[in-house]
Amino acid sequence: MKKIIVTGCNGQLGREINRFYKDNADIELINTDVDELDITDVEAIVAFCKKNEPYAIVNCAAYTAVDACETNKDIAFKVNTLGPRNLAIAAKETNAKLVHISTDYVFDGTNEGVYVESDATNPQSVYGITKAQAEDMVKQFTDKYFIMRTAWLYGDGKNFVKTMLKLSETHDTVTVVGDQFGTPTSTVELVKAIDSLIFTHNYGTYHATCEGSCCWADFAEEIFKLADVNTKVVRTTTEEYAAPAPRPLHSVLDNYMLRMVGAYTFADWHDAIKVYMKELGY
Repeated sequence: MKKIIVTGCNGQLGREINRFYKDNADIELINTDVDELDITDVEAIVAFCKKNEPYAIVNCAAYTAVDACETNKDIAFKVNTLGPRNLAIAAKETNAKLVHISTDYVFDGTNEGVYVESDATNPQSVYGITKAQAEDMVKQFTDKYFIMRTAWLYGDGKNFVKTMLKLSETHDTVTVVGDQFGTPTSTVELVKAIDSLIFTHNYGTYHATCEGSCCWADFAEEIFKLADVNTKVVRTTTEEYAAPAPRPLHSVLDNYMLRMVGAYTFADWHDAIKVYMKELGY
């Protein structure tokens, strides 16, 4: 039986990993969140990993409040950069594989085409900077790693889809940014991609998003269409919206490396959101 430590087990991705492997007799998940294991404490992590001897560690833990990161820089650095460094050190010490979840925010969003894994990073926000630094830390402190950059994630938990559905209950119109482009990605699809890599030696950096792309306003319109509600989307610009943290305007990720190694092929984002909406009862 293979033991897999999951950090951030109560988040959207952590919950989906538990659902995916729940009937798998060959996998034992060791679930941890901030109350059970502080990833910012390297000694605690190394001791925990030595005690449990994991086959792999999947790091779903992150400080993802993008705007709050701008003012809470030390917390962002501790959780998003030092945490992955500590997990990499522990993975190396125990000969475990490390799956580290990263983000499209490592790019500046000025590329109107698609980003491949080898493109230069240039994060613009504190969140993006700490996540880019984490990638460097993982590469520096362990060899057996899968860095998986994803984007616009939704699953079992707080997310854009549920926010839009909630707003539609009380609003005839909802204002949504129409000039930021990326790819909505379901946790169901992301876990399948993790599963396609974690038992291999295909170490490296991967882009891991659903296929296709849209802007946030397009995504909101698709959600309302599938939910069969009449709420209208009013488009605004990133400049007008004026969020504290800068967002990448065009951060469409191409899953080039997944294709090259013959790993999982993601569903198109339209198909993935249909599956999710059905699960929610629409």
